[in-house]
Amino acid sequence: MTDDIIRLALEEDIGSGDVTSQACVPAGRRARGIFLAREPLVAAGLAVLDSIYRHRGGVDPLAILKHDGDRCAAGDILAQVGGRAHTLLECERVALNFLQRLSGVATAARAFADAVAGTNCRVLDTRKTTPGLRLLEKQAAAAGGVTNHRMGLFDAVLIKNNHISAAGGVRQAMESARAANVPIEIEVRTRAELQEALACGADHLLLDNLTPEEAREWIREIAGRARVELSGGITLENVRAYAETGADFVSSGAITHSARAMDISFRLELV
Repeated sequence: MTDDIIRLALEEDIGSGDVTSQACVPAGRRARGIFLAREPLVAAGLAVLDSIYRHRGGVDPLAILKHDGDRCAAGDILAQVGGRAHTLLECERVALNFLQRLSGVATAARAFADAVAGTNCRVLDTRKTTPGLRLLEKQAAAAGGVTNHRMGLFDAVLIKNNHISAAGGVRQAMESARAANVPIEIEVRTRAELQEALACGADHLLLDNLTPEEAREWIREIAGRARVELSGGITLENVRAYAETGADFVSSGAITHSARAMDISFRLELV
C-alpha cells in the first residue's frame, strides 16, 4: 500500500514528464545530492527514498545516513544520492514532501513524549491522519517516541458516545462487542456510565474532554479497576498536567493532524 501511495505521488507531480528538466538538462548528465536538515528535527520517512527512486529507474548510490527517530541538528545530512540528474530533479519535491511531513510528525511526537517523561503515562497517537498516509504517519509517530493506538476500525473495539447511543446503552454495547474477540475500550461521559461500564467488567476506559482536575477526580473513583485514557483538547502545553492525573494514557490528534512540516532541503551538484 505504501508503494502505491508513492507511485501516485510521483504520477501527480511528474505527470507526462518533467518539462523543465527535459528542457534545461542534458539527458545523460549525472549528479549527486544531499538531503539536509535546516533546523533541529527528529528524522522519519527515510525508507521511502528507495521506493521513490526505484519507481523512476533507480539511483546509485543511495546512502541513508540517519535512522528514523534520530535527533538531528541543523546542518546534518540525512541522506546522499547519486544518479541521472533528470531522476534526481524529478523526484526532488516528492521526496521532500514525504521527509518533511513525516519528520514533522516524528518531531511533534518526540515533543509530546519528552513532555510526559518521568510519569507513568504513555502518549498515544490517533486516527486523525492524512488520508492514505496513515501507516507512514503512525510509523513516524512511533519513531518519535509515542505509542500507536489502533491502526483503524478493524483492529480494536473503541465504543464511543455514538456507538453507545446506537446500541441502546453502555451494557448493550459492551455485551455485543465481546463477540468481536478483539481488545475493547469504552468512552464514558457521565458518572452513571462510568459505574455501569465498570459493573460490566470494562478494563479500558476513555475519558474525553475533562479538565485535569476533573480527570483526577474520576481516576480516583476508578481506583485502578480499569486502565484510563484521557483525550480531548490535549496539547503540548497541557499534556504534562493530564499525564500527572494518574491516567495510563493520553491521546492527542495534534501529533499527526497539526504537525508542522520540517525544513529539509535537497542540494544537487554535478559529478
